[in-house]
Amino acid sequence: MFEWFMNLDTWVQALIAGLFTWFVTALGASLVFFFKNIHKNILGMMYGLSSGVMVAASFWSLLAPGIEIAEEQGRIAWLVAAIGFGLGGLFLFGADKLIPHIHFGKQHTKEGVPTKLKRTILLVFSITLHNIPEGLAIGVAFGAIGFLSGSVEVATISAIALAIGIGIQNFPEGAAVSIPLSNEKMGRKKAFFLGQASAIVEPIAAVIGAILVNSMQVILPYALAFAAGAMIYVVVEELIPEAQENADSGTHYAVFGFMIGFIIMMILDVALG
Repeated sequence: MFEWFMNLDTWVQALIAGLFTWFVTALGASLVFFFKNIHKNILGMMYGLSSGVMVAASFWSLLAPGIEIAEEQGRIAWLVAAIGFGLGGLFLFGADKLIPHIHFGKQHTKEGVPTKLKRTILLVFSITLHNIPEGLAIGVAFGAIGFLSGSVEVATISAIALAIGIGIQNFPEGAAVSIPLSNEKMGRKKAFFLGQASAIVEPIAAVIGAILVNSMQVILPYALAFAAGAMIYVVVEELIPEAQENADSGTHYAVFGFMIGFIIMMILDVALG
């Protein structure tokens, strides 16, 4: 099975990995059919876990390989990483200001250009926007296979580990979106649809990321750092505030969730990659 997967084009590998993370998100969102509420501390821990996974993945799966490739290409590695990382954050900042969407916090803050679109559509835009970095991360990770030092098998396992890590954090993320939505005068089916839709963009972004780095190999170290910067932007701008806001017994649950997520992703990447 693994040999069959390794023989596929990297963009196909990225597509399969993206579909996997989407499927896991749908599984998490399906919890809306079994639970009416999530205790705030559990919700805070879920967002914390997602944050921890993304922060760990940003370094071990994206920044570190990007720096390694930049050094092998004879570039100033720290400068390449800094430029790519900064552009990733700026990309998400620009998207936040341009694409109309609603944040999931208590205030339901609106961002982007003024629009008369329905609130549910704006929620879909929000969850889609903030899952683009995860899909890109998967895509550039698989696109980097063959350019990293070491065997192709090890690089493939490392990319798979990233996809598994993102899938793990997508499960609670899907539940954290669908269950609260079901309590906002919204049916469970509609809440499930919006919850699973939070990752529908991931396989698309994964394919785009893999094709880009394969067609323009010169941008590979920048692309890896770009994906890391975009993911960190989402963590700091969205996930951590949500984690702290939803933990009603202080922020300890959110912090422990973050640490658990970080440890899980670190073990996956270091042990498998």
